[in-house]
Amino acid sequence: MASGDDSPIFEDDESPPYSLEKMTDLVAVWDVALSDGVHKIEFEHGTTSGKRVVYVDGKEEIRKEWMFKLVGKETFCVGAAKTKATINIDAVSGFAYEYTLEINGKSLKKYMESRSKTTNTWVLQLDNEDFRVVLEKDTMDVWCNGKKMETAGEFVDDGTETHFSIGNHDCYIKAVSSGKRKEGIIHTLIVDNREIAEIP
Repeated sequence: MASGDDSPIFEDDESPPYSLEKMTDLVAVWDVALSDGVHKIEFEHGTTSGKRVVYVDGKEEIRKEWMFKLVGKETFCVGAAKTKATINIDAVSGFAYEYTLEINGKSLKKYMESRSKTTNTWVLQLDNEDFRVVLEKDTMDVWCNGKKMETAGEFVDDGTETHFSIGNHDCYIKAVSSGKRKEGIIHTLIVDNREIAEIP
């Protein structure tokens, strides 16, 4: 900067991934696990400017400026299945605010509890690549790294098998009765003839 001109601080003309303004108004961040992956939801609330901005996976979904009503809701969609999400903004006391996230009309905690009953999730590594496999028990849809998989169902002696492939790897989810009414059906992921542990 010997010439004394007013060049920007970033000499290579690259700006930082997040502006300083964004960081000062960022009030809440949530990670939401859906069948197509884990999505990061970020919320900016400028209580002096009335600004509200919602980001999903770093992409701006909603931007509102000069909102004079500082409490309320922002509703948007998340993920491939366009799952409905709502951020509730409530005044707690004075100029303090509480931000809560609802997914499909349920608090995030209740949604995740009910989701754990309707899905099974496995994380594994194949050919030095990480994979997240999700089974939706109500529809028997199988998702892998955000993509709904082509599957083929087959009845076997002790239950069913839902077959699919990840690259060159043969996979199937075996569904067998636990023999106990409370436990119901047990789902097991088998990849290349070896069982994969489910994440809790």
